[in-house]
Amino acid sequence: MSTRAASFRIDCSACLDATGKPIGKLPDFAEDANTLAALYGAMVRTRAFDAKAIALQRTGRLGTYGSSLGQEAIGVGVASAMRVEDVLLPSFREHGAQLWRGVTLEELFLYWGGDERGNDFAGPRRDFPVCIPVGTQFPHAAGVALAMVQRKESGVVVAMGGDGATSKGDFYEALNLVGAWDLPVVFVISNNQWAISVRRREQTGAQTLAQKAIAGGLPGAQVDGNDVIAVRAATERALAHARAGEGGSLIECLTYRLGDHTTADDASRYREDEEVSAHWKEEPLVRLRNLLVARHGWDKAKEEALLREVRAEVEAAADRYLAIEPAPRRAMFDHLHATLPPDLAALAEEAAGDG
Repeated sequence: MSTRAASFRIDCSACLDATGKPIGKLPDFAEDANTLAALYGAMVRTRAFDAKAIALQRTGRLGTYGSSLGQEAIGVGVASAMRVEDVLLPSFREHGAQLWRGVTLEELFLYWGGDERGNDFAGPRRDFPVCIPVGTQFPHAAGVALAMVQRKESGVVVAMGGDGATSKGDFYEALNLVGAWDLPVVFVISNNQWAISVRRREQTGAQTLAQKAIAGGLPGAQVDGNDVIAVRAATERALAHARAGEGGSLIECLTYRLGDHTTADDASRYREDEEVSAHWKEEPLVRLRNLLVARHGWDKAKEEALLREVRAEVEAAADRYLAIEPAPRRAMFDHLHATLPPDLAALAEEAAGDG
């Protein structure tokens, strides 16, 4: 004889279909034209930054860069639900979240240009810098949340990563810690179907990535990651859950990586153009713009004005970045240790002597 020991269910939420038509009643915030325009403007700004960053990299004026093309709704949707006291730990495709949180365009250009001054954020001082190693931000998030609990702070920690990160041990260890200690952490997984060249179905036998939360004792949910309204609503629910003292949770955002993994990648080697073209029909900017046009009088004049404003802002930030005097060679040692060990101290002194 056997009895059921446990069971779980994963729901997938969406507010707009691929054409921008509402699916049922929209959340209250999505009935406000100004709120929707702000979300749309943030996604447009993110895409304009993305295009300029790739252009700078292709002309040798920026380092290897990870595009967020097609994933703008995730970063913007998540960050727009957060509060100032919350802490963001991003991976390398969350430009939209960072910009919404107050990181400047110039700082992002500096970071991707290899300059650590780009991590000295003028805005969200406690947000973490971009995490390039896959998955290591998740244990960091658990540690940050534990510190906030011990200090009796009210914020929630949001850690963002890709589907490939859920195949790493760091991810599972962090889930276990957050679940065991009821820490206020929201894990956001951008499931863009590719871990560089490895398809999602080749990474794991799990039916969803959201269900991986169950192993840590956390609730998990899926959301249409190309629907900025749904992403924001799901994040609001997860943040409220944490603020109420009920612990962490995981959100799997379903999307598709429309560009290469990074500028060092050529995705045409492992996927067909027809596959990518099909997913362009689901991309997030057109979806929200269609809703604005249908319900809130968004027109060609407003669209063109927004594009002019955003492009001018991005170009001005790029010009400032290019005009900044490079950091001295000694700067590469400035953020390694509180006190440099003797061998590195000698190298730092040598670098300082070279100017």
